[in-house]
Amino acid sequence: MNSEVFITDGHWRKSLAAVRALGKKGIKVTVGESTGLATAAFSRYCNKAVVYPSPFFSPSDFVDFLHRELSHHSHRLLLPMEDETLTLISRHHQDFSRLTYLPVVPAEKLQFARSKDNVLKTAAQQGIPIPKTWFINSISDLETLKSSFTYPAVIKPTMGSGALGIAYPRNSSELLEHYLSVHKRFPYPMIQEYIPREGPGYGASFLVNENGRVKASFIHKRLREYPVTGGASTLRESARHDDIRDMALALLKTLDWFGVAMVEFKIDLRDGIPKLMEINPRFWGSLHLSVEAGVNFPYLLYRMARGENFKPVEQYEIGKRCRWVLPGDILHFMYNPKRARLLPDFFHFWQKNTVYDICSFRDPLPVLGRILTPLTFLYDKDMKYRLKKRKT
Repeated sequence: MNSEVFITDGHWRKSLAAVRALGKKGIKVTVGESTGLATAAFSRYCNKAVVYPSPFFSPSDFVDFLHRELSHHSHRLLLPMEDETLTLISRHHQDFSRLTYLPVVPAEKLQFARSKDNVLKTAAQQGIPIPKTWFINSISDLETLKSSFTYPAVIKPTMGSGALGIAYPRNSSELLEHYLSVHKRFPYPMIQEYIPREGPGYGASFLVNENGRVKASFIHKRLREYPVTGGASTLRESARHDDIRDMALALLKTLDWFGVAMVEFKIDLRDGIPKLMEINPRFWGSLHLSVEAGVNFPYLLYRMARGENFKPVEQYEIGKRCRWVLPGDILHFMYNPKRARLLPDFFHFWQKNTVYDICSFRDPLPVLGRILTPLTFLYDKDMKYRLKKRKT
């Protein structure tokens, strides 16, 4: 029997969260990845798993494969989960939209939203607070500006997500060295003031329909992350923060958004003001928390694909927690110089109000998939490339 939803990037936690969120509703899901050892493919809720060509090394073959899959096997909904697959699919937006429901903006809008410099400039024009930011157009600008920076500063690529390519020069002599190093991989990164790490981070997640109306929203607070200096959340909690919600929604409306997105803010402890950090114009790593708290974004997208008209889902359980233990929270503990402060609660794994990204008694096999993932680094060029990107 044909599956109703095709989900790409089965390696990732968020893909597993989407498979479970849909499968528990009785919806059949196909999971795609460039390797057979994909965590989400091990789920009891995965109806079918397929191995597709590498979106990194064979993008045209990937597009052709996906087009054939959707042409020969009817799918009601296509959910691209990672930047590479999302970007490729958006470039062929018209073709894929003929075959299935595609909750993705066209390539031009996606590229704009993925560009941190574009987003920050747009936010500033809307009066949304951002960290003080310098946009560098020439290496010679550094000599002129280096006395303007406060240290530590933050060097950040204008494109990308997570901690990749971010550097923290502690003084003017380190600035040029770090900047040139980042510049080799990510041309002309921007420089920002350092927002104290102790300030909490928040994510405001939304589902917006074709008419620009919010069909779901959710706020979470980041409690731990890896790398410790700033990266993916390893423990997060559902929360309310109306100011952040309103600013995030205003920004998405300015971008004329459609589909899902998560807007990230960090509270600046120096003045108590939430500062915009970036937009994730796709599903986010902490998706499982929103589902468990009561906002099932993948299922709501499925309902949109069916043409259903439903009331916006914006009420959810506050204080629900979700952990990414394997390996995220373990790495946070290992590399946190203040790890003693986490004891003994860190090793309390059976807290009533906490759920887990991967570990599940009802669906245990994805843990095996995640444990076997290192094997893919031995033979799969896609996975080798991902590992290399994170190391360099």
